[in-house]
Amino acid sequence: VQLQASGGGLVQAGGSLRLSCAASGRTFGNYFLGWFRQAPGKEREFLARIDWSTGSTFYANSVKGRFTISRDSAKSTVSLQMESLQPEDTALYYCAAKTIRDLHYPYWGQGTQVTVSS
Repeated sequence: VQLQASGGGLVQAGGSLRLSCAASGRTFGNYFLGWFRQAPGKEREFLARIDWSTGSTFYANSVKGRFTISRDSAKSTVSLQMESLQPEDTALYYCAAKTIRDLHYPYWGQGTQVTVSS
């Protein structure tokens, strides 16, 4: 499994950003694709995941209502639309994948940096 995240950048507080993750290497019919982030000095934080087959989504309370995860099966991409960004959203954002049977996420892409200025 290969995951390639992109779309990070610098945005002002209150702004929006859309991250994208290109997934390849196998069919993802029995996979969850997820987004995580890690800020300097903090632990990695789960943000959202999507069931590739059904499109069912699940969000962390910290981003529910502000972030939206979606997938494009034809393009084999997973996106994270982020709204109302705040400086505390500054972090390195990662996409990850696991099968529906995995407890943890064994497949990770490289991070994409999101910086929110006040």
